[in-house]
Amino acid sequence: MHLVDSHCHLDMLDLTRTSVGAQADLAQVLAAARRRGVKHFLSINVDPQQFDALQALVAPFADVSLSLGLHPLHYADAQPLSPEALLDKARHERVVAIGETGLDYHYDQTHHAQQRASFAEHLEVALAVNKPVIVHTRDAAEDTLALLRPFCERGGQGVIHCFTEDLAFAREVIAMGLYISFSGIVTFHSAKALREVARVVPLDRLLVETDAPYLAPVPFRGQQNEPGYVREVAGCLAELRGLSPELVAQQTTENFFRLFQCARPVFTSESELSG
Repeated sequence: MHLVDSHCHLDMLDLTRTSVGAQADLAQVLAAARRRGVKHFLSINVDPQQFDALQALVAPFADVSLSLGLHPLHYADAQPLSPEALLDKARHERVVAIGETGLDYHYDQTHHAQQRASFAEHLEVALAVNKPVIVHTRDAAEDTLALLRPFCERGGQGVIHCFTEDLAFAREVIAMGLYISFSGIVTFHSAKALREVARVVPLDRLLVETDAPYLAPVPFRGQQNEPGYVREVAGCLAELRGLSPELVAQQTTENFFRLFQCARPVFTSESELSG
């Protein structure tokens, strides 16, 4: 089985709380994920000012790609890059996507206009460098769609990550040509409405993610999430759809590399993939 964790925050992992022991390093965490069949990782940047540090962290790992973006919930605290500096970093060879960016009105009640301006800027950068956008949206469906429509009409591509919206929203973004990524939330017994959406998203528009270190799937809920746990997300989707886990893994991996065309698959050894 070959999987991709399409959205994780490797620089946010607490390496004293991993499944491989309190003295683990990132190499060991990734090796554990590879043994569970994860062949590629997309480590998400949420503050462009921290991009260089993230790039240095993952530099030893050829199977880790990067994104570049300012998370909407960090807008008030982070210092955004100038459009020129953002565009320059977006051309970095390890950057395969722009984001995560988007809108979050659930936690931030005071910076809606600034969030929309930042999101629009990221969409323009994505078009300029011809890379897909990774979209975070919460309690902002109408404004998110309003900004995505012209972006997609101009040829933009992307994914709604950690999808938690309703079926109507899913149908609209799929019609725009976007992808939908499910996280460990879909495994939660309380996520009945989300599971219904997961049953009907076209298989060729489906991605899986952990959003590690957050949102660990069942049976690891309550623990720190890790990239290797994307296997549980794929397994849940397979069960919901009456498909084999191998088929869901194969299709979501193909979807990932179709969307993130700058990402290059790196095949690890059989010994790393065993187990």
